[in-house]
Amino acid sequence: MDSLFAVVVLFANALFNVVAWPQFLRRVSRDPRARNASGKATAFLRVHVVLVAIALALAVASVVAGIVLLVP
Repeated sequence: MDSLFAVVVLFANALFNVVAWPQFLRRVSRDPRARNASGKATAFLRVHVVLVAIALALAVASVVAGIVLLVP
């Protein structure tokens, strides 16, 4: 029963990360601070891309961990 709870939490975490973070990145990329006058990405955009990449990697890790817990 405890492992079922962990699986649900891991899958919920993965779902949240996959749904929320790409939407956030879209808003960040439209922000005027995302690009300089010549159109190049700024540190503001690069930092947020890294944060989203980490969140999506954690989503993948959560799914893998959840599957490992489900497999006997």
